[in-house]
Amino acid sequence: MAAITLSFPDGSKREFSESVTPEAVAAGISNSLKKSAVAAKVNGILVDLKRPIVQDAKVEIITKKNDEAVQVARNTAIFLLGAALKQKYPKINFGEAQSNNDGFYLDTDKEAPQVSAAELEDLQAIMGRLIKANAPIERKMMAKDDLLAHFENDPYKSSLIKAVDSVQIPVYQLGDYMDWGIAAMFPKASDLKHYHLLSVAGAYWQGKSSNPMLQRIYGTAFLQEADLAADLKRRAEIKERDHRTIGRDLDLFFVDPKMGAGLAYWMPKGATIRRTLERYIIDKEVAAGYEHVYTPILMNVNAYKTSGHWDHYREDMFPPMDMGEGEMLELRPMNCPSHIQIYKHHIRSYRELPIRIAELGMMHRYEKSGALSGLQRVREMTLNDGHTFVALDQIQDEFKKVLQLMLDVYHDFNINDYSFRLSYRDPANTEKYFDDDEMWDRSQGMLKAAMDELGLDYYEAEGEAAFYGPKLDVQTKTALGNEETLSTIQLDFMQPERFELTYVGEDGQEHRPVMIHRGIISTMERFIAYLIEMYKGAFPTWLAPVQVNIIPVKSELHLDYAQKLQEQMRKLGLRVQIDNRNEKMNYKIRESQTQKISYTVVIGDQEINNATVSVRKYGEDQSNSEDSNMFIDSVVADVNNYSRTSD
Repeated sequence: MAAITLSFPDGSKREFSESVTPEAVAAGISNSLKKSAVAAKVNGILVDLKRPIVQDAKVEIITKKNDEAVQVARNTAIFLLGAALKQKYPKINFGEAQSNNDGFYLDTDKEAPQVSAAELEDLQAIMGRLIKANAPIERKMMAKDDLLAHFENDPYKSSLIKAVDSVQIPVYQLGDYMDWGIAAMFPKASDLKHYHLLSVAGAYWQGKSSNPMLQRIYGTAFLQEADLAADLKRRAEIKERDHRTIGRDLDLFFVDPKMGAGLAYWMPKGATIRRTLERYIIDKEVAAGYEHVYTPILMNVNAYKTSGHWDHYREDMFPPMDMGEGEMLELRPMNCPSHIQIYKHHIRSYRELPIRIAELGMMHRYEKSGALSGLQRVREMTLNDGHTFVALDQIQDEFKKVLQLMLDVYHDFNINDYSFRLSYRDPANTEKYFDDDEMWDRSQGMLKAAMDELGLDYYEAEGEAAFYGPKLDVQTKTALGNEETLSTIQLDFMQPERFELTYVGEDGQEHRPVMIHRGIISTMERFIAYLIEMYKGAFPTWLAPVQVNIIPVKSELHLDYAQKLQEQMRKLGLRVQIDNRNEKMNYKIRESQTQKISYTVVIGDQEINNATVSVRKYGEDQSNSEDSNMFIDSVVADVNNYSRTSD
């Protein structure tokens, strides 16, 4: 048998017989390495210990001390989950499976009903029994035709096997259970010790909405019990902050797929939060010199052909509506052409610039149903949008003003974890980006110069620009640890050219303005989802849908005083409700805390006699007696200070 040369991470090289396995390589190095080995990397690819190495290669033996061993554990968990499912449901079929940085999943399909979350504990117990049996996971090669015959009753596995361009396919077997297509696994089932099945959810076969819906089972696995415990704690925190769950529990919003997937219905409390947010941002923008407008959500499709959206984002747009006589109207996916029409409606002078136009503009974008998620991914959204039309020499000053407005807003919401990303075009991608090298070089240089002048740290990302110009994205960390773009400033030389925008300069000649696109707090939907998760539904007083909940001890004795307090506070703009239900006092107080109301006020004989209130602030265990007027003043101050304890 021919010899092959294997290279190792320490730079050494050794010769082995052709088709040597990583297990034999480990044994040839040391007996202790053989005992601790769980997999190998051959030319950077993770493989099991039994896979033959047939040519010269770079080899690294993976032990449980290596980071890659976590993936080996998760691959093994996928295999054992499949074995447990087959034991419980002999006729079950399997789709795709994957391990990743967040855990693993396995797609399944069986006769109704599908596997439910209630069965996960039982499946985990079956996996435990398979592990306890300490049976080896055997690897062998199998002819493709024989493997197809084995899975002839499973349409998903059969489809995956047919796509493999190989005559012989490696398979893994544990007792009567067989599977293939999983990367490196532990040699023995008993090596898997710390795992947990997490949840189930629907998933289209191969991610296509036209395909059958399968049931995806999620899980995770680690090498150390402490790591698994920490991960489960993290997941519990995520679940506790999930804006969809909180939105349901606090009755803020809902989405009914039967009435329209990705279309949110705002309940009174959620609408109150949204209305408060809208008033806040409009006031901020008006104070910063913006003129707020309303424009139609329908527009002639030709406007989007001129703007370039039709060429670049047609797949994200709804089909045009044929109104007859050649008129085609489009649900707008962007507000830019609408604000351009506002600008074009009058002849503009250099004396007017900058012209700042803003709108809470409703837009519609076609999102595939599988991508929709609560308020974060929707088909109808309202963008906190704004466009400024400036002369060339005004760009950097205006850019700085927009950025300062952003930072002021972040301060009011106590948003501190963010970073700046300058997004440039990819010069090689001429299909996505407007083809004008001079424009791109000039505009990218201007944004960079403005950031440098402000002394702000940023990182540069090629290929992340809009098709019409570079942009500054403000990246924030959500409460769940994800990164998303919260705000953006985009520079645009292209659309003023395409729409032939002009202003009369000091010289009496027509000049082309530059357009700055900016969004301060994204869409109402996405920003409120962000805030729900950030605050866990316990909104600061100024944003809370109910700021004060008044509970009279006895309606016949204390309701009149409660109503007087309510009227007094409402006149000051506070959001106050009275809980006059025929329920026990402790129940109403507990529910007030459950609903995360900022202040719970109890009114009894003592409070009426002393003109006081018994107040419990959300999250606190004790109630305090306060003068009623002083309490009201403190709530007003809390609202006016955006509920910050200090600046």
